[in-house]
Amino acid sequence: MFNCFLKNIFIYVILLSPIFFYLKSNENSIITRGLKNLFKNPLGLLLIVISFVLEAVLVAPETYELYAMTWHGFFLGMLAFFFGFSFILSGSTFWPMILKWRWLFLSLAVILYLVRFVEFRLKSPNYLMAVESTMWIFAVFGFAYKYLNRPSKALSYLSQGAYPIYIIHMIFFYLGSVLILPLGIPTELKFILLVAFTSLGCFALYEFVIRRVYFLRPLFGLKKNKKTNANKIKAIVFTK
Repeated sequence: MFNCFLKNIFIYVILLSPIFFYLKSNENSIITRGLKNLFKNPLGLLLIVISFVLEAVLVAPETYELYAMTWHGFFLGMLAFFFGFSFILSGSTFWPMILKWRWLFLSLAVILYLVRFVEFRLKSPNYLMAVESTMWIFAVFGFAYKYLNRPSKALSYLSQGAYPIYIIHMIFFYLGSVLILPLGIPTELKFILLVAFTSLGCFALYEFVIRRVYFLRPLFGLKKNKKTNANKIKAIVFTK
């Protein structure tokens, strides 16, 4: 379970790298220009919505939310991986569009959630779950681009920590489950304690070990610490 998501990402990279390389190397090709122009208009996002709906219908997962160690999760992740690259590639057209229409995406997401809550008791058909999920994602993109697209020490710190914490979070999640779930307390309190334990454990390990141990940084996708390198060079010079 620990390496399930990382294994999937590795497979996505292997399978999709030729496509990514072609698109990046041929930015004036018909396909690349078409992809960029597609996201000038919110109607272009229908391609993404339809793709996720088809995945939900064809794979037909018993539980849409359960994606770990399932074919549903694998294909869902691959679609997200591909479209994520497409968004970055067409950033000059995608981000202004997503910003302009963010309220529409949020409204649709809220409406679909209310339908799911009232009509289906939160268990709507998979195809509706797929549509609602994409609307929430587009809304988050739009508002994040509006309010978080600026220099920030906090965002810089969190963005650097995202991948290392992604790698280690299951360790603390399982450890917390072993310690907290057997307790005779309300389920809601167990949930809060488990989230708190996982979050604090991940950030503590990241802050006090991964960020500060020189040889561990590259293993978790972090650049080598420039200050550490500078101190090493100074130490060598003064020693000589």
